[in-house]
Amino acid sequence: MTFEQLRTFFWVARLGGVRRAAEQMHLSQPAVSARIAALETALGAVLFERAQSGMRLTKRGEKLLVYAEQIHRIQEDIKANIVDPAGLEAQLRVGVSETVVQSWLPEFVAGLRSEYPMVDVEITVDVSHNLRDSLLNRSLDLAILMGPISEFSVDNIELPAFELVWIRSPALHVDGDEADILRSTPVISYARNTRPYQDLKTKLLENVGSDARLFPSSSLSACIRMVATGLGVGAFPLHLIKRQLYNGELVAFDPGWRPDTLRFTASFLGEPKSHLAESVAHIAKDVAAAYME
Repeated sequence: MTFEQLRTFFWVARLGGVRRAAEQMHLSQPAVSARIAALETALGAVLFERAQSGMRLTKRGEKLLVYAEQIHRIQEDIKANIVDPAGLEAQLRVGVSETVVQSWLPEFVAGLRSEYPMVDVEITVDVSHNLRDSLLNRSLDLAILMGPISEFSVDNIELPAFELVWIRSPALHVDGDEADILRSTPVISYARNTRPYQDLKTKLLENVGSDARLFPSSSLSACIRMVATGLGVGAFPLHLIKRQLYNGELVAFDPGWRPDTLRFTASFLGEPKSHLAESVAHIAKDVAAAYME
């Protein structure tokens, strides 16, 4: 019986199958199956009942899981209190939303690499809804998204929010009340399957009516460029457009209301605990706070 066999048993038991355990541990499925078989041989016990619906623990497997969970917690405590972060070797899958990509992602990666130089980082960029699903099915270890995620298994660390401002091209002619711009000019927005789009759509209907035309895009940088060229107006995070406002490439305007502030969290699964994911979530919080100053 080896530590790696027990660790493999832990993930197969927790995730309910060899395939998902293999993905979690970055191993092949045959390698995971071989470890489980070797552990069962070493213990002289059948640990799982195999069925088409998945793998279920036997009574002896349930008893072993109690010890495996204790070992996992001890391992995470050792990582937190004993292991030098500079020497920790691991793989970390991080999902981030487009707003973070366009703002403080480079500083975040630099901070992560400084603290954990031996950790291999894989970054996925997607909308918050998809990032949430990927975290819950354990395709991600950490998700930086519009949160929080209201699931008992998820821990959320609140990040600084993004205030939205209305912007237009200085070349866009304004005749009369600024609120009328939203009736006569297309409104460029976040992608259709995002929370900011749905919020903006609702508020446009309330404040402007059916005259408003909403043009969504999956690329935040493309949205801002389209506004700068006069193709439409939009409401976007102030910190992303400060330079363009200062240079006169964009002009802020006030139609009398704004969409809701964008609130983000660094979210990770709290059970089983991952010291690395929690630590990196705090790095994200510190980097985001420095960026917003």
